[in-house]
Amino acid sequence: MRSDIGFTNRILSFEPLSSAYKLLKSNAKNDPAWEVFNFAIGETEEEREINIAENSESSSLLSMLPAHLKSAPDSNYIGKETIKIKTLDSLFSDLCGTAQNIYMKIDTQGFESQVLKGAEKSLPKINTVQMEMSLVPLYEGELLFNEMLMLMGNKGYTLIAIENGFSDPASGQLLQVDGIFHRF
Repeated sequence: MRSDIGFTNRILSFEPLSSAYKLLKSNAKNDPAWEVFNFAIGETEEEREINIAENSESSSLLSMLPAHLKSAPDSNYIGKETIKIKTLDSLFSDLCGTAQNIYMKIDTQGFESQVLKGAEKSLPKINTVQMEMSLVPLYEGELLFNEMLMLMGNKGYTLIAIENGFSDPASGQLLQVDGIFHRF
């Protein structure tokens, strides 16, 4: 965001995996407006095991389904790690205070609806949300595109943009997109 669009304001990043957190912390160390936290955001405050994917980016608190693994064999789970989960509602006032024009990006590998459940009180203060949404089931228990579209509409958001995401390299089928929602 800093180099692509010249964003100079505060960034808060949450990364539960210890190895990815170390890299994130290193990337943010020379940026005083970028704070990083070593836990996940979800619907409850708890410790839980996360599945670690070989490619790291497909790591998830949810079980991966065969369609995902078939399309990205390097996403197979190779281990587990116990992580902390906190709700955004428990952190929001301390971290964001009276901030305006908050943009929240959720990239949690099928866990997006749980993040939203733990942010019920915070969402009215967040005007834009970008999140990954699956078009086909990729993680056990995730909400699919149509369900997320309805959920966000019920929370007062309008879908304003879609960015292509993960595709099956063999068939070319689009499997995930990023949806950008705004509250007008």
